[in-house]
Amino acid sequence: MFKLKLGLAAGLALTCLSTVAAEPVQPSQIVTQAEAKAEKGDGYVFYSYFTKPTFGTQDALTGVAVIEPGKEIHPPHIHAEEEYLMVVEGEGVWSLKDKEIPAKAGDILYAAPWDSHGIRNTGKKPLKFVVMKWHSKGVPVPVDPAAKARP
Repeated sequence: MFKLKLGLAAGLALTCLSTVAAEPVQPSQIVTQAEAKAEKGDGYVFYSYFTKPTFGTQDALTGVAVIEPGKEIHPPHIHAEEEYLMVVEGEGVWSLKDKEIPAKAGDILYAAPWDSHGIRNTGKKPLKFVVMKWHSKGVPVPVDPAAKARP
């Protein structure tokens, strides 16, 4: 009986390991801007670099956005993933939890899950920012507080 339980446990462990190994994991890599996927919109270009799961993350997005004066990629928004945004060129206005704060090169924003956030270019030159968004593996996805409030 012990050998049977041991065999079942070993088989289960191998099944779990093979399932994890089958998931595509982002290898160490350098991606140039020329290789990044470019999405052009009304007054912006978004370069998407890495989107595959890593050893510790899923639902990842890394990229660089260039926003023309007076434009934004989209209005302030919410999502379940954590996110960092860092302005590397230009100036604008952050939106964080319904407050507007000036944004300039060198500033960085952290948005926790479900916190409203965004950025708009209010300067005279293009605004460029780097974004890193992800959900950590093994951590439950936070429930949208607005969904909890609904009857």
